[in-house]
Amino acid sequence: MKFRVDLAQELKKQKDIPAHNAFLQELENIWKKSHETDISILDRLQQKVTDNTPGNHFDVNALNPDHIYHINDIKKICITYRLRFLSTHYFKGDYPVEAISKIKDLERKHETAFFNFKVIAPSSLFKLKNADDPLLFIPIENDYYYFVHKWGNDVHPLRKIWAWFFKSFENTLLLCFFTSLVITLLIPEGMFSPAQNPSIGFFIELLFMFKSVVAVVLYYGFAKGKNFNTAIWNSKYYN
Repeated sequence: MKFRVDLAQELKKQKDIPAHNAFLQELENIWKKSHETDISILDRLQQKVTDNTPGNHFDVNALNPDHIYHINDIKKICITYRLRFLSTHYFKGDYPVEAISKIKDLERKHETAFFNFKVIAPSSLFKLKNADDPLLFIPIENDYYYFVHKWGNDVHPLRKIWAWFFKSFENTLLLCFFTSLVITLLIPEGMFSPAQNPSIGFFIELLFMFKSVVAVVLYYGFAKGKNFNTAIWNSKYYN
């Protein structure tokens, strides 16, 4: 008769039950503490900034210089791509696990809790008071910000071209002019002007189209509460 030894059963006999239970209890405490830290970070991300909100204190030696940006750098990127730079209190998107983990890691390194987070994102991801790829920051001081995490998809390269036309009033007028020119070129010659004066007729049609396009753009802009990139990049009021 051949005897077999069940190694799983033998291993179970060797288990130190008290030590095993103590380990499970310690593991549960670690998970509970980690979960409480995650909840605390999420609460602070959604917290409205007031005069009583604590400031942030960094350990200078633990900062990564590549992650430090001045407000002027942030302003340029927001205006170029028509993005917002606002408090996370207004952010209505979801935060990935990686972002929470990076905040937790930073707080452990700097031995402090951070407040007054800010994020770069398109207007659609904010709860604006009046009518693709977030970047999370923590204020340092003197208009400098520390980059924490980026998530979502990269900005489409054509967004820069699209946003350029809404950078200022002059840029929008240029868009209106080119749109009017294209529409005018599509109109059959002589349709709205005498055939003997095509150049004068084309100019009149272009002027008419330009006025029409500008009127539509202005109406849409006022009706939807739109504004130019330079005015909205850090505003919580305009779309």
